[in-house]
Amino acid sequence: MPEIPLVPVHWRFPAHPTSVRRARHAVAESLPHALRPHLCDDLGLLTSELVTNAIRHGALGEDEDLIELVLWPAEGHYWLAVSDPGVGKPVLAHPAADSENGRGLFLVDHLAAAWTVRPLPTRGTSVVAGLSYR
Repeated sequence: MPEIPLVPVHWRFPAHPTSVRRARHAVAESLPHALRPHLCDDLGLLTSELVTNAIRHGALGEDEDLIELVLWPAEGHYWLAVSDPGVGKPVLAHPAADSENGRGLFLVDHLAAAWTVRPLPTRGTSVVAGLSYR
């Protein structure tokens, strides 16, 4: 009999800075206890960076804008997708050493085993990143 996979976890948060902490906490709490020591810090940083970017660059400033997160395990990785209603495509930048921002995707690129940007079928963009847990 095949092993039944875990159901992905899904959240929606307002496109507001207070959602960054709430998203990070929700993701950490959803990890199995045995994996928290291995994944919690890096997955928390990925969550913070991707949600912050979604709020800053993908939210359209409308009160009903939501940032969506999906977390699921597959093939030895935990995958996190963060989606926003924006149409722009995030780009990996290499900021100057004295720059105060612009390092979000640089950190994602460094931490994640793989990551990509995908347009959503109707409206918006999703950034998907995976961390190995094996």
